[in-house]
Amino acid sequence: MLVLAVDTATPAVTAGLVELEQAAPDAATVAELRTVASRVRVDARAHAEVLTPQILECLTEAGRSRTDIAAVVAGVGPGPFTGLRVGMATAAAFGDALGIPVYGVCSLDAIASDVFADGEFTADGELLVVTDARRREVYWASYRAGTRVSGPDVIKPAALDHGSAAAIAGSASHVDLFDLPVLPVETPSPAGLVRVAAAELLARAVPEPLVPLYLRRPDAVENAYRSLDRTGA
Repeated sequence: MLVLAVDTATPAVTAGLVELEQAAPDAATVAELRTVASRVRVDARAHAEVLTPQILECLTEAGRSRTDIAAVVAGVGPGPFTGLRVGMATAAAFGDALGIPVYGVCSLDAIASDVFADGEFTADGELLVVTDARRREVYWASYRAGTRVSGPDVIKPAALDHGSAAAIAGSASHVDLFDLPVLPVETPSPAGLVRVAAAELLARAVPEPLVPLYLRRPDAVENAYRSLDRTGA
C-alpha cells in the first residue's frame, strides 16, 4: 500500500510517500514501513506555496503516479490555525480527487512514534514532546512505552509540570527550556505519521472526519463592527 503523508502543524512543511506492508496475514497491527520519497522544508510562511510541489516531487522521485496512492495520512496538529489548515485541506483534496481514504493523526504522536521506533528512548519514565505554539507557549503531550498518557494541550513552558518525564523531543527552540535530555527528533516524519495510522490503514477502516487540533481560538477574528452589522444591532 502506497500512502501519502503530509504535515504542516509545525514550521516544517512535510510530505512523503511511504510503502506500508502487512508483516503477516494475521498481524493487522504490525507493519513494515519503507519511506519511498520525502521532502521537508522549514518555512512557517510557505506552507501553501511548497506543500503540493513537494508532493509532486516525491511522486517523480519514486516513479509513481497519483493513482498509485491508496490512502492519505495527515497531521491534524496541534498547530497554528493558518499553517495547519493548509496540510489538512491538501490531504482532503487529494483524497477527494482520487477517491481514497484520508486519516488524521496527532502530529505530536508522530514525533513520539519516530523516537520510539528509532530506539532513541529507553528510559523507564515518560517522553515529553513539545512544539511551538507561538505566543511564548508550547503544544505538548507525554508518552510512555509509545502510548500517549497525557495531552495534547497548550501551555506556557514555565507552567508545564514535567516531573515524570525522562527525556524531551520536538521544537529545537523550546526543548532547551526544560532540564531534560534532548532527543534529536524535531518534526513529524512521513514514516512516523503513517506508523501512527498503520492499524487503521491495514484494517481498511473507515476514517473519522478530519478534525484539527487547534486547542485555542485562531489569531484572526471577525471585526466587531461587521458582526454588529450582520445582526442588525
